[in-house]
Amino acid sequence: MEGAGYRVVFEKGGVYLHTSAKKYQDRDSLIAGVIRVVEKDNDVLLHWAPVEEAGESTQILFSKKDSSGGDSCTSEEEPTFDPGYEPDWAVISTVRPQPRHSEPTRGAEPSSPQGSWAFSVSLGELKSIRRSKPGLSWAYLVLVTQAGGSLPALHFHRGGTRALLRVLSRYLLLASSPQDSRLYLVFPHDSSALSNSFHHLQLFDQDSSNVVSRFLQDPYSTTFSSFSRVTNFFRGALQPQPEGASSDLPLPPDDEPEPGFEVISCVELGPRPTVERGPPVTEEEWTHHVGPEGRLQQVPELKNRIFSGGLSPGLRREAWKFLLGYLSWKGTAEEHKAHVRKKTDEYFRMKLQWKSVSPEQERRNSLLHGYRSLIERDVSRTDRNNKFYEGPENPGLGLLNDILLTYCMYHFDLGYVQGMSDLLSPILYVIQNEVDAFWCFCGFMELVQGNFEESQETMKRQLGCLLLLLRVLDPPLCDFLDSQDSGSLCFCFRWLLIWFKREFPFLDVLRLWEVLWTGLPGPNLHLLVACAILDMERDTLMLSGFGSNEILKHINELTMKLSVEDVLTRAEALHRQLTACPELPHNVQEILGLAPPAEPHSPSPTASPLPLSPTRAPPSPPPPADTAPQPDSSLEILPEEEDDGADS
Repeated sequence: MEGAGYRVVFEKGGVYLHTSAKKYQDRDSLIAGVIRVVEKDNDVLLHWAPVEEAGESTQILFSKKDSSGGDSCTSEEEPTFDPGYEPDWAVISTVRPQPRHSEPTRGAEPSSPQGSWAFSVSLGELKSIRRSKPGLSWAYLVLVTQAGGSLPALHFHRGGTRALLRVLSRYLLLASSPQDSRLYLVFPHDSSALSNSFHHLQLFDQDSSNVVSRFLQDPYSTTFSSFSRVTNFFRGALQPQPEGASSDLPLPPDDEPEPGFEVISCVELGPRPTVERGPPVTEEEWTHHVGPEGRLQQVPELKNRIFSGGLSPGLRREAWKFLLGYLSWKGTAEEHKAHVRKKTDEYFRMKLQWKSVSPEQERRNSLLHGYRSLIERDVSRTDRNNKFYEGPENPGLGLLNDILLTYCMYHFDLGYVQGMSDLLSPILYVIQNEVDAFWCFCGFMELVQGNFEESQETMKRQLGCLLLLLRVLDPPLCDFLDSQDSGSLCFCFRWLLIWFKREFPFLDVLRLWEVLWTGLPGPNLHLLVACAILDMERDTLMLSGFGSNEILKHINELTMKLSVEDVLTRAEALHRQLTACPELPHNVQEILGLAPPAEPHSPSPTASPLPLSPTRAPPSPPPPADTAPQPDSSLEILPEEEDDGADS
């Protein structure tokens, strides 16, 4: 939109001021507004006004002093309140908040309390911008001026912080602080101080002149791709304030550095080693590890062989019971038989609990009824092209149904969530015994149950860890994805949720899982599997000019086209390359199991979780059956609607 002497280049509604310091805001303490970036005369202004004053772009007001003008204007519909997750993570959720409708307010008086909050600032007056911590209900930005004052925090209830930063980067250089990844120091493009810093940089790096030209052509992407070297020259200005010093930013104290902070400066990785995978472990080789009384010997060596080559098909039925914790690696044959008898009795006692529920009782048990309906629907379309499950009245489907319902009795807190049938199907196919398959499935769920929590915190944490690894391994790919609104890696959501079950042919999934179940060469190998796939596709993604929708489409079309051996070979090579780096950031070492997790500075409940292994997360209480967010049965990842998740 254009007017006399100005042009609106960015506009976003649903940007709120929170006028109360309370953790949970009530409606009276929220002021809805519109944020705009406006080119006016020879200046660029950032303007926020309540919806009552925002009006049409042609009626834009540029300062509090001008707030008396303006025609009657149309208010935006008040946004719905936060449902507990951000749009990027709602790709598997069927829960939507109920909208609250309010009558549009027209012709607000300038003297209204809300009107007094409007502000306008020239971009040249900005000193720094701070982003919110990850995991908050709403992302926010705090703008600090050169005069040392901070403007009211802008809470983006509908997302949009990254979009705003992209627009600002057309006019400013945003320098990430090496001490605080959420803080950006603001420089105009013609800043003499910045130019001087580049001049000094050129004394050490002959290629740095290209950095300057790239900044001028594409400041946003270049800021995040090349500024890691430049920020060393701003360390003095960006050092944390000494204890007791006043702060310009009225924000809650940071309990933990944001994951990924340590990789702002470049990490020099050595050459990627060559990896050769071995042949599968045969039944004869397994027999050589069976000692007196049926006890397995040299178990670490056996696990290493499984990791490097997998298992021959005829051995899986026995070996998977050990890999999934159903049978002890140290037990004797007699101990195993006694254990199986005990677990068989336990299984059928749990199965009887739901089998004995009459239809009248089930009508009064909405939770059980909901689980049964969901399981029946999912089972009816799980791996139906596999001979073990194809055709009507297939007994395999009945076993899937019974095992999943019994799991609801075993794990009341978690119950059944869509996607679990995908994890059980290969186990039942291999084990071909109802009781043994159930307990093996329970062992697998011990590893991944956090993926199915209602809060989705484990999935968020895993995607954050994946981004950390990818940032160290391939910064240009990260920068490209970020420039295409795909930097949150939400297109990898399904991969991690069900451990690539739908990305590889069925038999390849068996090989992939048994390798991952060894726990070698350390925790979170599944994240390096994701990195390996992205590494294999990097040239296609970066050289094709794909946008966010094309990236999503390309990733989805990889299904059944990947070679599991190639992916595992590359994932192991990436692991070796990372572990050989002497300067690997500590939080990356944590992900790879090379270092213990750092102790939190304080036990604040709002602290961001450390990027640890997602396994064995505590279960969440079961939500009501009629409102529980469940993954869509197709598990198709939808295009990102907004960017709140990526903002964090």
